[in-house]
Amino acid sequence: MRLHVHLLSDSTGETLENIAKAALAQYDDVETIRHFWPMVRSEAHLERIIQEIAQNPGLVLFTLVNLQTRRTLETKCRALGLSAVAPLDTVTDALSGLLGQQAKARPGRQHMLDAAYFARVEAIQYTIAHDDGVGSEEWEEADIVLAGVSRSSKTPTAIYLANRGYKTANIPIVVEVPPPPALFTLKNPLVVGLTTSADRLIQVRRNRLLSLNQAPETSYVDPEAVTHEVTFARRMFADNGWPVIDVTRRSIEETAAAIIALVNDRISNE
Repeated sequence: MRLHVHLLSDSTGETLENIAKAALAQYDDVETIRHFWPMVRSEAHLERIIQEIAQNPGLVLFTLVNLQTRRTLETKCRALGLSAVAPLDTVTDALSGLLGQQAKARPGRQHMLDAAYFARVEAIQYTIAHDDGVGSEEWEEADIVLAGVSRSSKTPTAIYLANRGYKTANIPIVVEVPPPPALFTLKNPLVVGLTTSADRLIQVRRNRLLSLNQAPETSYVDPEAVTHEVTFARRMFADNGWPVIDVTRRSIEETAAAIIALVNDRISNE
């Protein structure tokens, strides 16, 4: 069984990740695809996330202290027929009753403000600001740059890596639009190509179009065009000597783990 789990937090999402891991460990034969959405502190950010949740419906877990943001998320999930669970609410309600005081609604209050925490927050902020090819003039500041065709898991993988403290930019490879020249001259970041099978990519893209109520038959999902896109991207990766990871049968966690291993290998060989 395949299960999508969306983790939304107004901080780094570390608490939610640990809760999800502990709960999912109780079940066998479940292929879990986790989607991390940290630093959710605006309605605009939440709206973009809701679109992804609609495309990949499943369980929604959240730690959001802003009342309006919580209500919006719960309302949208209810409209999609999905469960939205705030796993800390029961504990904080019990503590409020015992202590006779209300919990302080401060995002990320449970974390000690040490250097590692600030580094992780900085990585998340950088990653969100450099999604989908944005900010090429600052790519040299990244630890990792992910490249791949549309819907090859670049954004969720980047967010997962950011939650591990890696500044991660990502860029779509489009046949008709050459990438910024900066991509080919980077020195500091590790550039990694993400690829997938054409059949899997077509399936993911069809689902995306359906979730947006768009025509399901376009060049975006045309088998010949998609095969050409994948081949074009693979050739670019090979020509530049970038390591390539096939995400066809990998979860986001597995892809991120492989990328982190590449980063560590690079550091050890320097």
